[in-house]
Amino acid sequence: MTARQLDDNNKMRQRLQRWLPFLSWPRPDRALLINEASAGVTVALMVIPQGVAYAALAGMPLVTGIYAALFPALIAVLFSSSARLSVGPTALTSLLVGASLAPLARPGSDEWVALAVWLTLLSGAMQILLGAVRFGWLLRLVNSPVLMGFTQGAAVLITLSQLPALLGFMGRSYGSLLNGPPPDLLAIGFGLGGMAMLWLGKKWLPKFPTTMALMVVAGGLSYLLDYALRGGAVIGALPSGLPSLYLPHLVTGNEFASLLLPAFLITLVSFLETASSAKVDNARAGTLWNENQDLIGQGLGKIASGLTGSFPTSSSFSRSAITLYAGAKSQWSTLFSVLVVAAALLWAMPLLYGVPQAVLASVVVTATLGLIKPRAFVALWRISRIEAAISAGTFALTIATAPSIYWGVLGGLLASLAHYMYRHLHPRIIEVGLHPDGSLRDRHLWQLPPLSPQVYALRMDADLDFATANPLERNINEVLAQRPELRDVCLFAQPVSRVDLTGVEVLGSIRRLLESKGVRLHLSGLKLPAQQILERADLLAPGPLLACYRTDAEALAALKAMAELDQAGNPKPKE
Repeated sequence: MTARQLDDNNKMRQRLQRWLPFLSWPRPDRALLINEASAGVTVALMVIPQGVAYAALAGMPLVTGIYAALFPALIAVLFSSSARLSVGPTALTSLLVGASLAPLARPGSDEWVALAVWLTLLSGAMQILLGAVRFGWLLRLVNSPVLMGFTQGAAVLITLSQLPALLGFMGRSYGSLLNGPPPDLLAIGFGLGGMAMLWLGKKWLPKFPTTMALMVVAGGLSYLLDYALRGGAVIGALPSGLPSLYLPHLVTGNEFASLLLPAFLITLVSFLETASSAKVDNARAGTLWNENQDLIGQGLGKIASGLTGSFPTSSSFSRSAITLYAGAKSQWSTLFSVLVVAAALLWAMPLLYGVPQAVLASVVVTATLGLIKPRAFVALWRISRIEAAISAGTFALTIATAPSIYWGVLGGLLASLAHYMYRHLHPRIIEVGLHPDGSLRDRHLWQLPPLSPQVYALRMDADLDFATANPLERNINEVLAQRPELRDVCLFAQPVSRVDLTGVEVLGSIRRLLESKGVRLHLSGLKLPAQQILERADLLAPGPLLACYRTDAEALAALKAMAELDQAGNPKPKE
């Protein structure tokens, strides 16, 4: 085989691995399989009880939470670039499902399940499309303050929604607690005891599958106490067997339209959850994160979830962290996790019958309480009061608009974009002076003298475009009006990477204004892309009132020489 053929084969293999990431998996040996099996079993024993709990949160049949940890996890790991993400049901996506469908159907009904599947398929299709056209960057519009506010607001809502089951008054309103029968004390014991066991397990035995152990202990106690026979709320009978193909009935145009916005929000939140896990995974592996391929993999996982009658999946940060902590090194750990979940669906469902629903609530509440971090708002306030206000506003709006909590993210996103536009429409324009260390600094901030009484030296820390050009022109006009003795204006242009049509027009206007007043214009440090645009616009044509310099040192030397000539009595230059 020739060198050219080898090169062609390598390129073909790289293209196939780009679209079919599982082709690049490491070839397993005995040691690797033993290690991956241990990590996979650990994660599976965590995701099974969590899946049941999150299905309840989503208003879905409880077994669908386990379905969401089977084929979706398998498909996602085959087509994602990140090796050790745990894909399955998560608290935030489950809450979004329940909140989005609440006005449209009754939880747990056939109509609810069909709408949840449509929501899953739409969200999956959006992710696949965004990944295929390499638009993963679009989802980064939601910044950390908005995500923090929404996540903490959602965590509060999730916690409140689980209190009836946790504290033994399911099916009753908060107002009826004082007048109705007393709450179920056994449920309170199961709920609070479950939270204590989960907290202690996380603190002292982080590798141990505490969640599954809790299910076993709670199920055993429930059986010994005849909790179900005494009317206690338990999981009940779950169907055994692997999921079958589910094709939802067609929805009306109004229902379809009402699902589009929640589907996009689920796509957004799912991507951000994936990003938080994938960045850690790739950093530890020393690889670059391929966000678009992960979008495709996660989208295909959602499609698989919908076609098995389940709800949207995502990458769980907590379970992915357990995967890493358990020592997983590759995607093979997910395959072992899937095998354990499949075995549980085939043979272990009857064992979950007597587990109290208060224990499911304890699983959800323990997971979401870790998301509530009031100190994060205080820390953000110290860094940026505006961003702290946006985050707090997102938090408040998320709670105030429940169950339509997606308005919290959208409101925070609009506020964040408005702040972004305000900053770009008000660029930082400073007069510079020469610092003793030889650098050019903000003259007023550092209390430096001007370069010369007849020189205005400025720097704009932004591109020269439609948002910044007019503020620059206004700044120069104001200085000319205040300092009629000026002979030179020098723009230190290193921060300018891009010039658009508005920037070209305004710079031309500035040059003509200065020439009409006999003031020289100096441009220092223009970057090549900006320089080429200005040359094509004929704005850098040589003239007695225009000078361009490659470096600041050249500009400073020229300005010093001109200032000395002006002090010697030379008249103000004219065009």
